[in-house]
Amino acid sequence: MQAFDYDQAFSRNLGWVRDAEQSRLRQARVAIAGLGGVGGFHLLTLARLGIGHFTIADLDVFEVANFNRQAGASQATVGRAKVEVLAEMARDINPECQLALFPDGVSKDNLDEFFQGVDLYVDGLDFFAFEARERVFAYCAEHRIPAITVAPLGMSAALLNFLPGGMTFEDYFQVAGLPDLEKAVRFLVGLAPALLHRHYLVDQTRVDLKSRRGPSTPMACMLCAGVAGSEALKLLLDRGRVLAAPHGVQFDGYRNKLARTWRPGGNRNPINRLAIAIARHQLKLD
Repeated sequence: MQAFDYDQAFSRNLGWVRDAEQSRLRQARVAIAGLGGVGGFHLLTLARLGIGHFTIADLDVFEVANFNRQAGASQATVGRAKVEVLAEMARDINPECQLALFPDGVSKDNLDEFFQGVDLYVDGLDFFAFEARERVFAYCAEHRIPAITVAPLGMSAALLNFLPGGMTFEDYFQVAGLPDLEKAVRFLVGLAPALLHRHYLVDQTRVDLKSRRGPSTPMACMLCAGVAGSEALKLLLDRGRVLAAPHGVQFDGYRNKLARTWRPGGNRNPINRLAIAIARHQLKLD
């Protein structure tokens, strides 16, 4: 077996990054909460970028229903903890990378420990993990940690960045204190105001917010990892333009369309308020 050598393993990054920048990535720490649909792909993409330190959290195990979209989901991993499987996969890419594992997920009791020494947060939480997501993004805002969320919607990736001193998650989504169904609708609309993905849903009955179920594709999850990785590179190396909320970007692979959105006020914006009302009606939540 060929001995691992960091410089050789990530030498093909050079040219797109400088030697000194690769060294910075090697020293960086990225936190990822949730290793399901997008979180696992985020971890493996950033590991291949050569990032040397990760803090990862997930309380779930792999099951057969994960096979269509989740990195690490296979016959060999059914019943195994996602956090352990993905940690093994990351170490197979970079045996030198340092991982802090949180097998009980993130909660109000471990946020300080979870974010210790973290340079960047990349969101991988399940769509319906509303309470955890609100707490995590609020912590990032309070402690000036840049945070990325890229949502897999249809066959698209929808990006929002929340940067220190800028618009916060709550300022944008306006979900505090609302019932979970209302949070789900506001999150759906706020993530992708352009709604590029809505044109090709072929079976509306597969979207059931009350039962916390929705369709997914592997293409969307992998697109999300590419987008999140590119944003992470820019943020960690302090170069390149980074759009922050209320600016958003959605790329849809099925329709070959890119949309850039700007929603001052977030979900208070009249356009989003109308979209939320329409979504409530279409999803029969009125």
